[in-house]
This record gives sequence, C-alpha cells and structure tokens, in this order.
Amino acid sequence: MYLEHWGLDELPFENVPAPRFFYPSAEHQEALLQLFYAVNSRTGAAMLTGEIGCGKTILSRTLIQDLPPDRYEVGLIANPSLTPVEFLKEILYQLGVESTSESKLDLLRALNSQVTKSLNAGKDTVVIIDEAQDINDPATLEELRLLLNFQLNDRFLLTPLLIGQPELREKIGSIEQLEQRISIKFHLGPLKSDETRSYIQTRLEKVNCKREIFSEEALAAIHRASQGIPRSINNICDISLLLGFGSKLPKIGPDIVNKAAFAIKQI
Repeated sequence: MYLEHWGLDELPFENVPAPRFFYPSAEHQEALLQLFYAVNSRTGAAMLTGEIGCGKTILSRTLIQDLPPDRYEVGLIANPSLTPVEFLKEILYQLGVESTSESKLDLLRALNSQVTKSLNAGKDTVVIIDEAQDINDPATLEELRLLLNFQLNDRFLLTPLLIGQPELREKIGSIEQLEQRISIKFHLGPLKSDETRSYIQTRLEKVNCKREIFSEEALAAIHRASQGIPRSINNICDISLLLGFGSKLPKIGPDIVNKAAFAIKQI
C-alpha cells in the first residue's frame, strides 16, 4: 500500500523469518556462532532462549540456510506440543522417513537407523525444535533425553537444538539428566539503541530504499517504544510507514512513531 510513496521494492518490516532479513547484532552473531559450534562439535544438545519476538526463529532459519546440505541432514519441528509417539514420528518425518508404527521402540530403532545411514553417507543429523517451551508432556522431554543416547564412541549421532522462551530454561533445568547433556546455553537479549537504528536501516536497504525515511528522533522513539525487541520494531515501523503514507509525509518523525506505538497497544 505504501511502497510507491516511500520508494520501496517490497515490505521491509514483515514479521516473517526470512534469512535475508537476518540482522547480525553482536548477540545474534554470538548465538549463531555457538549453535554452529554445537552442530560441528557434536558434543550434545544446545539451547537458545529469548523473549517473544527477539529474533530466535529467524536466527534458527539462518542457521538452517547456512548448513551445507551435503554435510547435514536437518529436521525442523515448529510445533513440539506432541505426545512422545507423535514427537518421534515428527522427527522421522522431518528427516524424510514416514512410519505408521505406534511403538516407541520401533520408532527409536527407525530413528537410530536413519541417523546411522546419514552418518555413513557423510552427513550429521541436526533436529531443531522451535517453541520448545510448549513441550508440556514430561514423557516427551524424556524422549528428548533418550535421543542423546544415540552415540558412537564419544560423539553424539544427533544434535538437538532447543529454541524457546525463557521458561524453557526452568523446564529443562528440572530434568537434571537432560540439562547436563546440553553443552551450550545462550540467552538472546534485546537490541541496543544503536543496533535498533542499524537494524531498521539494514531492513530498508534490503528493499532498495534510497532515501532517509525515519528521522533520528523517530529512530530513538522506536527504540524506546519497542525496548529493542525486533518484532516490536517491525510492527512500529510498519504502522509508522502506513500513517506517514496516509498523511503524505516526506519523512517519519517521533510523533508518527508514538501514534503507531499507541495504535499497536490498542490491538
């Protein structure tokens, strides 16, 4: 709707986890590096936590994109609120194996066979579990622990990466045997003020923006209103661009940002 007014090729602030829009803040870079290390070293599971909207999902999708497909077999579970049998079936499905068995033993054997087959083909297996805080069945968490029994000598055959909100840390911490096998734990914080500015500019550059759209005061107002949370930044910027277009403004100032932030709170 507002693309022509602002001279943009496409919407710059959609809340979709497209890796091309990944912004490498200092913390996001560190988190990505640590997840890469967990995958490459095969020394256990890794856990990434952060508040809602802080960029965990886009980070995980960036990781998937950057893992060479000839070296890694990657499964992504986006909705892990499953029973133990459903959980194992979904992992197998994401790794390209369909099973009709309702036996956990059969499913574990099939999974072990699949990861061994991948290993023999020169591929490591990675399972990314997004929104892992939604695993409410203790038995499903127990199955997750059992997956870490897939080992060859001193190396794990499968690397689970748990992505979730802060409460995931408490949930995992309550299961000592599982918690001890998570070799890397990283908590992703919000963007700093200068990073918020850079984040917005990076997004605009990705859609071929050739002009200054947000004033310095507007950028400061966006950071204050969003508290540095990328999803909130996106929402505020998107509505600000819409309001600015509606008023035929040449640039977005703090007054428009404040109106946008207020409008979002009313939704």
